[in-house]
Amino acid sequence: MPEPAPLRIGNCSGFYGDRLSAMREMLEDGPLDVLTGDYLAELTMLILGRDQLKDPTLGYARTFARQVEDCLGLALERGVRMVSNAGGLNPAALAARIAEIAAGQGLSPSVAYVDGDDVRSVGFPGALTANAYLGGLGIAAALAGGADVVVTGRVTDASLVVGPAVWWHGWSPTAYDELAGATVAGHVLECGCQATGGNFSGFATMLPIGPTDGPAPPLGFPLAEIAADGSSVITKHPGTGGLVGLDTVTAQLMYEVQSTAYLGPDVTTHLDTIGLRQEGPDRVGITGVRGSAPPERLKVCANELGGYRNDVELVLTGLHVPQKAAWVQAQLEPRLTASSVTWSLGALPQPDADTEQGASTLLRCTVQDPSPEPVGRAFSGAVVELALASYPGFTMTAPPGPGTPYGVYRAEYVDRAAVAHTVHHADGRTEVVA
Repeated sequence: MPEPAPLRIGNCSGFYGDRLSAMREMLEDGPLDVLTGDYLAELTMLILGRDQLKDPTLGYARTFARQVEDCLGLALERGVRMVSNAGGLNPAALAARIAEIAAGQGLSPSVAYVDGDDVRSVGFPGALTANAYLGGLGIAAALAGGADVVVTGRVTDASLVVGPAVWWHGWSPTAYDELAGATVAGHVLECGCQATGGNFSGFATMLPIGPTDGPAPPLGFPLAEIAADGSSVITKHPGTGGLVGLDTVTAQLMYEVQSTAYLGPDVTTHLDTIGLRQEGPDRVGITGVRGSAPPERLKVCANELGGYRNDVELVLTGLHVPQKAAWVQAQLEPRLTASSVTWSLGALPQPDADTEQGASTLLRCTVQDPSPEPVGRAFSGAVVELALASYPGFTMTAPPGPGTPYGVYRAEYVDRAAVAHTVHHADGRTEVVA
């Protein structure tokens, strides 16, 4: 029997706030089997947790719902399945919102969601959020159940690609080499345009850059063609901006890795086995990836509220910058009641600078406290009242605003047995992934 065709899978988001038009671009600019979107980071989980404090019905990436509202009909028309971790802390609510959007448009997609990542009930006292990093098998089960759209909570970024590859090729949970190959493809795709030239240290050689070159086109989002043996080709839709080359792919492969053993919930990927080959313009092949059993425990992203903070930036210009900094610090500190006060002074300006900006530097004062009052009006009022009573040329980049809460992230771990990785199919069935 001939081998099944490679899975053609693209990504349209690398973070919560990425280019809103990318979903439509990826659907219109070329063929796909699956379109993924990665919206979660450690900070995002904190942001979503704060959203839920205000409204328990929230906790998901609302921009994904906006994109689906714009593009659901197009995706269904083209037979493209959509998979996203935009469910965040509340994938059930996002799935319900998508069903509502579909009904309003006269569409009837099958929408499934995956949860079980919330592990606050098994420990982590004081945590605002505590979510285990799940793998891709729940996504695979949802797609096998007929889902057109799958939304999840906290799965690893690469799992958004691993899950569809497991479904497409029918891999077993112990097909470690194949799973590792898909994990590498997912790791390359997960940060969106970073694979096509974004944040690329070799950007100066990527495209002509100059005043006569005209506006630069937006970088295209990446996609992968994943074969049955786990090998893949990283590419992008023709005619889109940026490039896919050995250097851009290698740069993304080295992003957020700590050793040659890349630990994930589905597989341990051995990065020192990866082979890369330029197969043509904007086509990089990935082969030879080996995998082994995943670790026994799952990593947990835990966030807790750390208190409140505020800051102000003071502009110091001209002569005697260190003395000006010392004077305003001596004036302000006795007025402050916050438990933590931190000062930082920028580089001293060069003597005889040609411009006022060149003759200036910034002095930042940051305050933190468990309570909001010491970093609110008590802080901003003390700063503003010095406007006519401190160093010559007293200027702020902006007046201090109200204090804001801040979070503290920590990595934790949990036994797999404590996690109920659960798929909620569109027909109401639930399925626990072993």
